[in-house]
Amino acid sequence: MRLVVTGRDGQVAASLLEAGQAAAGVEVIAIGRPQLDLARPDTVIEAIAAAKPDIVVSAAAYTAVDQAEDEPDLAFAVNAVGAGKVAQAASRLGVPVIHLSTDYVFDGTKDAAYVETDATAPRSVYGASKLAGEQAVASANPHHLILRTAWVYSPFGKNFVKTMLRLAADRDEIAVVADQWGNPTSALDIADAILHAAARLHEGAAASGIYHLAGTGEANWSGFARHILDTSRVLGGPWARVRDIATMDYPTKARRPGNSRLSSAKFTAAFGWNAPDWRQSTEAVVRRLLAGEPKQALTA
Repeated sequence: MRLVVTGRDGQVAASLLEAGQAAAGVEVIAIGRPQLDLARPDTVIEAIAAAKPDIVVSAAAYTAVDQAEDEPDLAFAVNAVGAGKVAQAASRLGVPVIHLSTDYVFDGTKDAAYVETDATAPRSVYGASKLAGEQAVASANPHHLILRTAWVYSPFGKNFVKTMLRLAADRDEIAVVADQWGNPTSALDIADAILHAAARLHEGAAASGIYHLAGTGEANWSGFARHILDTSRVLGGPWARVRDIATMDYPTKARRPGNSRLSSAKFTAAFGWNAPDWRQSTEAVVRRLLAGEPKQALTA
């Protein structure tokens, strides 16, 4: 089974490349710019066709949440039009597409975990562009899995875990928002889930549709930060105190949902896969980062 992943440098793409090396009978190929550039739709179909996929994983995205408020045209070009072109390319080849989406399609006002049938109401350009991408993917390819995830971190790329460890090396105290809640989700776990789901898709045994895929358990950002840094201290890495602040004390251009919790029950029922507890997955990533894996991991 050959998986072709868009977005060579992203956390999920890097995690899938690593997971593919350890999985029997699986080949993972990542393609990105300049061969495939979602902002240039003319490059998409040719690049994906040349890679000869059995399944396409649409992981590339415009993810600069605050910058998207100033660049809405580019955000929509990549996250909506580009994502649709990826799904269309897969459809032309007669293969399924697995598309990564986000908790930001919700407004965050629900007082419980979101399920797939809840009404979407994005509060930011980024969230709106990703919702438009979901719609474009579903329209372009009937054989699709749209996986909404949240609070993604890994040993790769830029993410919250790496930021906390880097700041703790220079500061005694870090102020972190305490009134936003979600499911910290390891891209390593996302990759494992995608390989699991892809096998079912390849066999024609999976139903198309939208699924939530997030870490097991919930946290607020400050609690997530404390666990990262407490784990680091136990392992001999940097540590700092975490001071709770409110969202209003840390203003950003884009509005974040106060509740990003996602229920992954539908995915578990459909594919028989459930993410580990987020604390366990966080500890695994912190351990790798402190060990310098991948090389120069903490510089991001």
